[in-house]
Amino acid sequence: MRIENHPILEFNRGEKVKFIFNGEELEGYKGETIAAALHAAGVKVLGESLFKHRPRGFYCAIGNCSSCNMIVDGEPNVRTCITELRDGMIVETQQGKGVINYEIR
Repeated sequence: MRIENHPILEFNRGEKVKFIFNGEELEGYKGETIAAALHAAGVKVLGESLFKHRPRGFYCAIGNCSSCNMIVDGEPNVRTCITELRDGMIVETQQGKGVINYEIR
């Protein structure tokens, strides 16, 4: 799901890093955001709406909407669209007091 070639932009990807998302090991690149790495890995649902529990995905990518809030290394409400991916991170979906268990597609 990553763009490999673009007619205008150059992609200077960092080294590959591994992280855990809801118990599953995934790979991303150093320097990209958590949400971008999840999107590239096929994860389309990052959370759900508070009252009607509708799925929420990668939306604003600038930290304004909170659709991508997750638990990162035990810290809740981390905006994954603006948080850089690091090797060994543990990322979990969140909803209220519990964790959403979505499968990676």
